[in-house]
Amino acid sequence: MELAKESCTPFRGSQSTLVESEVVELYRQLPEWSMVERDGTKRLERTFRFRNFEEALSFTIKIGEIGEEEGHHPTLVTEWGRVTVMWWSHRIRGLHRNDFIMAAKTNQVYLLHLARTPS
Repeated sequence: MELAKESCTPFRGSQSTLVESEVVELYRQLPEWSMVERDGTKRLERTFRFRNFEEALSFTIKIGEIGEEEGHHPTLVTEWGRVTVMWWSHRIRGLHRNDFIMAAKTNQVYLLHLARTPS
């Protein structure tokens, strides 16, 4: 099943970060993303490019909306012509399947944006 078609699962009780083999398998499905470590926490990160601030802001709002729908929220840095999106699970201080699902959904939003934007 494509990650973007999945829904996030709510955290219940004790959850743990993914084991390395799970991270590797899911990460293969998101080649545009980087895996970074900040403050000792693995995160998925990608910077998306836009023609101007208005497009970047519109994208930021859409990502915020899907975060609300899924109950999983990113770190978003919106600047002129670009948006950096970071996904990780705050509660477990690391990566969960939800983060990969949301990164895939973020990619879909970006592809829709590109399809609607005249060259």
